[in-house]
Amino acid sequence: MKKIQIAIDGPASAGKSTVAKIIARKLGYVYCDTGAMYRATTYAAQQAGIALDDDAALKAMLPTMKLEFVPDEPEQRVIVNGTDVTRTIRLPEITNNVSVVAAQPSVRADLTKRQQDIAAAGGIVMDGRDIGTTVLPNAPVKIFLEASVHERALRRFKENQEKGIDTPLEVLEQEIAARDKKDSTRKISPLTKAPDAITVDTTSMGIEQVVTRILEIVQEATA
Repeated sequence: MKKIQIAIDGPASAGKSTVAKIIARKLGYVYCDTGAMYRATTYAAQQAGIALDDDAALKAMLPTMKLEFVPDEPEQRVIVNGTDVTRTIRLPEITNNVSVVAAQPSVRADLTKRQQDIAAAGGIVMDGRDIGTTVLPNAPVKIFLEASVHERALRRFKENQEKGIDTPLEVLEQEIAARDKKDSTRKISPLTKAPDAITVDTTSMGIEQVVTRILEIVQEATA
């Protein structure tokens, strides 16, 4: 079977990363966590004392930012300038600020180029918010995952509990709704469904059901 590019887009906590990792493992593909790349950039900017909406300062920082993904179990590790930030970039101070950084033109241009370089050879599963529209517009398979705000907040709540992060469910619902608005209204590469993407509503679906559905779509595209 020919190895292709698979783009998975959708709002925060729609299940993109979880599903993308499983799909990549089952197909023997590389998984590229683009969300982690933007989170890592947010972390680097905070560490450097850069205002998160200062595009010029971010542009100057980006060439010096070394970003690595290291395979590991139960999850791949994210390394920024030699520091393991795998857990740090999931904390609220990153989560609630990443949309500001992701809206900066220099950041999107830099990370989009890195993502396209990673995907050039095919055999890639990439998830984010503008993969099918901007990063990999020619990907043979484009999926748009969605779910209700309540369901997505509940998923984030459970994930946080497992990581020892105690944020009330009501607060998470407010944060996710605010994140949706920021992501869908930004001027540069807003969150939007590609015209040729297939929508999969995960609200009432389990992970394995979602994975099965996407694998069916991939099989049809590569038949």
